[in-house]
Amino acid sequence: MRLIIFADKEPLKIRGVYMSRDKKVSIVTGAGAGIGRAIAIRMAKEGFAVAVVDVVRDRAESIAKEIRMGSGQAEPIVCDVGDRAQVFQMVEKVTQTLGEVDLLVNNAGIIRLAPLADISEQHWREIFRVNVDGLLFCCQGVLPGMTARQKGNIVNISSWNGKLGAANFSTYSATKAVVISITQSLSREVATSGIRVNAVCPGLIEETPMREQVQSEGKAYGLPPASERAQTIPMKRMGKPEEVANAVVFLASNEASYMTGQAVNVTGGLWVH
Repeated sequence: MRLIIFADKEPLKIRGVYMSRDKKVSIVTGAGAGIGRAIAIRMAKEGFAVAVVDVVRDRAESIAKEIRMGSGQAEPIVCDVGDRAQVFQMVEKVTQTLGEVDLLVNNAGIIRLAPLADISEQHWREIFRVNVDGLLFCCQGVLPGMTARQKGNIVNISSWNGKLGAANFSTYSATKAVVISITQSLSREVATSGIRVNAVCPGLIEETPMREQVQSEGKAYGLPPASERAQTIPMKRMGKPEEVANAVVFLASNEASYMTGQAVNVTGGLWVH
């Protein structure tokens, strides 16, 4: 395990909860591995108290421990984002333990490859349940508090496949296109409430469970290995989870204060629209 050092201020006890002065609070879903892990760790480096949300307890606790070892503030929370009741309980717990939510990063997502003709109803609904329902429920969970305070930030993790469909990726591509559409629609609904909503669209990203799954399942459909696919990318390499986290940090910052409704590509030039 790598040790990450965070600069932080002296903690202040407020209503029984230890909060750092000027500390903002972020929720990162699917934070137990891959891109979510990188985002959670980076947000902690940026001074956020991080709710490390994952469906697997061990993963959430491991990443929260990693952040705490570096003097960051983190709370592991087990939550199935496809379950509306669990999501609302999660948001309530975050508010009670860390404080009002300033940033929501909807990163949780799953994938399964299959030709469109072979997609079962269960396959279709399981992926929409996490990738779309989960995003909807998490947004609904944090928006009342953000609206009341007239400030907040939501960053949704979509995909370049949300802009360009690919053979055998129909369900995943459809959900990621919905993520972009919701991002655009919601951004217009809440802009006057001081809330910004943007999306990040990663390309081929290495060192993630999803990349490993695509590599494994793709063999059955003749999908070239990731190393070969990387050669089709103008930069001739796959991206790193930390490079996606960099884009999230920018969109969450005041440097992006006049950006909302955007779907920003992090693809090494693979997709430029």
